[in-house]
Amino acid sequence: MKIRLAVEADIPKIMQLVKKVVPLMQAAGNFQWGNDYPNPGVFAEDIEIGQLWVAEINGDVAGVSAITKDQDPEYADAGWEINDEAIVTHRLAVDPDCRGMGIARALMEQAEIVAKNKGIKILRVDTNSENLATRALFPKLGYEFSGEIGLAKRPGLRFYCYEKLL
Repeated sequence: MKIRLAVEADIPKIMQLVKKVVPLMQAAGNFQWGNDYPNPGVFAEDIEIGQLWVAEINGDVAGVSAITKDQDPEYADAGWEINDEAIVTHRLAVDPDCRGMGIARALMEQAEIVAKNKGIKILRVDTNSENLATRALFPKLGYEFSGEIGLAKRPGLRFYCYEKLL
């Protein structure tokens, strides 16, 4: 497995991955993603500013993650000081055919590498309250549950927030 910055040529493969993931998410009651989000434009913007990472196996995109400094205003509802500089993982997804291979873990570890390289001591992530896989994964990686919030951009959904201090 190779973790690398995504390039524009990766977008079709990333969208194939998203199209495989969304129906499984929704079947599990997780409506965080749908036909509108994430979309090629979101990923193109991530690539343009150098914050989209992919996990590649044998030339195929097996996972994706945006490793950003973007903190939603609602993060304050989890007790976080959103003016504190933090590395935040968004748009984490793994190809369902590649589950159990440590891809999500590797992408989350990449967030730690990015944070350390930038001298940032706070890692944050949120996940839909119905996403049992990430709710199990984040504590295993040393993240602590910080609280439950709503997000204006995804009305009616609840999100669990996790933080790790380096």
